[in-house]
Amino acid sequence: MPATLSPRAGRGRRAAIVGACLAAVALAPALGLWLFVQNLPPLDLTQANLRSTVILDRDGQLLRPFATADGRWRLPAGAGDVDPRYLAMLKAYEDRRFEGHPGIDPAATLRAAWQWVRHRKIVSGGSTLSMQVARLVEPRSERSIGQKLRQMVRAVELERQLGKAGVLDLYLQLAPYGGPVEGVRAASLAYLGREPARLSFAESALLVALPQSPEARRPDRYPAQARRARDRVLDIAAARGVIDRAEAEAAKAEPVPTSRKPFPMIAAHAAEQAVAADPDARVQRLTLDKRLQASLETLAKERAAAIGPALSAAILAIDNRTGAVIAQVGSAGYLDAARAGAIDATQAVRSPGSALKPFIYALAFENGIAHPETLLDDRPVRFAASYAPENFDLGFHGTVTARYALQHSLNVPAVDLLDVVGAARFIARLRGAGATILLPRDTAPGLPVALGGLGITLTDLARLYSGMARGGSVPALVRRLPPVIASEAKQSRAASATPCAAALDCFAPLAMTERTIADPVSAWYVSDVLRGAPPPENALTGRIAFKTGTSYGYRDAWAVGFDRRVTIAVWIGRPDGASVPGLVGRVSAAPVLFDAFARYGGEPEPLPRPRDALVSTTAGLPPPLRHIRRDAPKTLVATLGVPLKIAYPPDGSRVDLGLGDGAKPELALKALGGQPPLTWMVDGLPVGQGMRRQSAWSPDGAGFARISVMDAAGASDSVVVRIE
Repeated sequence: MPATLSPRAGRGRRAAIVGACLAAVALAPALGLWLFVQNLPPLDLTQANLRSTVILDRDGQLLRPFATADGRWRLPAGAGDVDPRYLAMLKAYEDRRFEGHPGIDPAATLRAAWQWVRHRKIVSGGSTLSMQVARLVEPRSERSIGQKLRQMVRAVELERQLGKAGVLDLYLQLAPYGGPVEGVRAASLAYLGREPARLSFAESALLVALPQSPEARRPDRYPAQARRARDRVLDIAAARGVIDRAEAEAAKAEPVPTSRKPFPMIAAHAAEQAVAADPDARVQRLTLDKRLQASLETLAKERAAAIGPALSAAILAIDNRTGAVIAQVGSAGYLDAARAGAIDATQAVRSPGSALKPFIYALAFENGIAHPETLLDDRPVRFAASYAPENFDLGFHGTVTARYALQHSLNVPAVDLLDVVGAARFIARLRGAGATILLPRDTAPGLPVALGGLGITLTDLARLYSGMARGGSVPALVRRLPPVIASEAKQSRAASATPCAAALDCFAPLAMTERTIADPVSAWYVSDVLRGAPPPENALTGRIAFKTGTSYGYRDAWAVGFDRRVTIAVWIGRPDGASVPGLVGRVSAAPVLFDAFARYGGEPEPLPRPRDALVSTTAGLPPPLRHIRRDAPKTLVATLGVPLKIAYPPDGSRVDLGLGDGAKPELALKALGGQPPLTWMVDGLPVGQGMRRQSAWSPDGAGFARISVMDAAGASDSVVVRIE
């Protein structure tokens, strides 16, 4: 017989069943939510983290942004990059409790749910900034309870993974502003024309209002709607104490922008070259100075337009201490098709005219063939192969010093010196210094190279002149600041009242192996001579060392100048190489050069004189240096008797004189052959007693020394030894 339950036991069992049912009902939503969360795929921020490539200057200022692969303008930005007033308005308007909730605002969610139940429609969304970011990270077109729940889950995940600061940064970079513009930085540049670091109350309110309905409120299409949305943000900001009522009313009086502005395009050529060199880097920091770059771009555009149609201009500026390119103007207008602005003329191979003459003189000075006060003949002369150069003014000046000949760019003395030092040797020196030199096809280097019979780029020409400014050491150009060094430079400037000198001290160690264009004494001779060159009209003399050049047929006008701080090179001409009557370096390019130095700013600094430099009049020079005779052989060896040669010390030898013992020993100098009297020189300075085949020199200390000897016919020989 089955057992029966007492009434009391039956009631308990029913209560348990009811309780279990109620618990199941209560747990069902939680279980459903748990299953919903478990079925969501992992949070993927790959697409959300895609940014526009931005090119910055040495101080981190924007030069040029590039759109993403799908055509969006999404610039990197963080809370530290925008005006604090904008952030205060954003939180007051969109999410007052942003700092306190875990991604979901329970109070706002309950309010939105109650309003939906009561009014049978959505009155307020209850979305937090974190939920809006979740919607931007995983965009969905449908509006449903499931989609809202997904946003809430993702909002919590985002806050756990990124924190409040990371979520806010994502919003600042992803918020839509109409069309392809995304993020507050891109919007500020597109609608306000500047970075969002400093915004007015009206501008802040406009940027807060647009993302809620970006297409309907675009100020370039619907300015009235944009104004109403902006004013509503101002009213709410005033009601919530972010600004006072008077500030809100004053902000409402400001106009709303009615057009989109172009994104910055400073240093367009350099930016494109940086992207081509490293297409995966989203932020690249160049060594350019934005202020100087923008100023020189304007200068190039204005001067090219003033000189004539279809002309372009290029300017390159190099920091001589570090080799950093601080300005690179490739054309007179990147978007100017009439001037072929897309062509970067700093990289184009052109004829330099007389702009390479200083390096001929430097080679002659270095080898003891001439001195700035050596007398040269500027008279009609015919060299080998019937080559008879003429001066630009078709006249001749007779006997002049090398200083005068170089300052006035006389052609015959330059060709005469090149004939002595050798054209092949001269070209080898330029190439050895790192310059790419192009000669006419199937021709050997000849005397016409003295007057521009070769091809070189403005960049290489500027490097060579920078080498002169550095005492003969040609720098390897630095164009980009690596990310690690960029970070260190930024921290250094933030931590010190005296920042890195224009951010260049921070990466001075980046300089690569350097090459030589001249020895220090010869480089100083050239610098001292060129500082006295006649300047263009309305310019002061003696300010900078400079040289001009005009290529054959008036196709290219050049001007290159330097002081101890900076080297600036200018080219003007037609990109297609066509002739331009009247295009002369001194008239067209030199004024641009002097204006560029004025825009660089500061007081020019002359090069320090080396200790071994010989400062003398022509009469005070050793006899072989006073005059280069027209009838002297054009080689480094006399044609009569035994060739002049240093017998001791041998070239490349190491001579132990016991300098560490504190004594002042002498090094014996011996020569064979040549036509006496002989003149001995060490590092460009005369030494020894008398002018004999044997002499002696007492070194000041250990190190390398260049020992030279010259005879009465102008022949010479040199060796380099190491004294220990």
